[in-house]
Amino acid sequence: MSEAPSATHRERLDEGLHRLGIVVDGRQRERLLALLALLHKWNRAYNLTAIRSPDEMVAKHLLDSAAVAPFVTAEALLDVGAGPGLPGLVLAILEPERPVTLLDSNGKKVRFQRQAVMELGLGNVTPVQARVETFEPPVGGYPQVISRAFASLGDFIRLTDSLVAPDGRWLAMKGPAADEELADLPAGVALRDRQALTVPFTTGGRQLLIVERIDHSGRR
Repeated sequence: MSEAPSATHRERLDEGLHRLGIVVDGRQRERLLALLALLHKWNRAYNLTAIRSPDEMVAKHLLDSAAVAPFVTAEALLDVGAGPGLPGLVLAILEPERPVTLLDSNGKKVRFQRQAVMELGLGNVTPVQARVETFEPPVGGYPQVISRAFASLGDFIRLTDSLVAPDGRWLAMKGPAADEELADLPAGVALRDRQALTVPFTTGGRQLLIVERIDHSGRR
């Protein structure tokens, strides 16, 4: 099992979730803390993330992932380029009824995902090791596909076009300077919503870009 998070990490997580307006029950809280401990433990051996400090992990991994929760529905979610499972694992903890698929081609990161799913008892999460170009989605595709650090916005949409349901949407987590990426949107899609995110204990802007298909008349 992983090391127990300190009281400081617990308080930091609690305060951050409160600032985000996210209410969790005791089991969800303990799962988030267990994910933090497991990530910190594995990172020392396998270099899963450049962020080393558990305090920073609370802010830049757990809270950063949680910040998009209000904009993600309870429908099936595909997390592309999930790395060690972020934001998908956090979103799965926050909504236990949401089916979440974690997709990444890196073997050690997918092994971590599987360990986290097992230790945290997340029956709604499916880790998959595959390249996005070869991954076969379920019939009809996913109603929502999210990316935190996978590719530019244009490449994200082009590479996952076959994975998104006809009436589905892309959710791209980006930094403050995404205007150039928006200019590279492929034909047939449009920005539906742009949400500024304030992630507790971090500096710099964060935003969520929500993109949907449009028909030839330009209607969403």
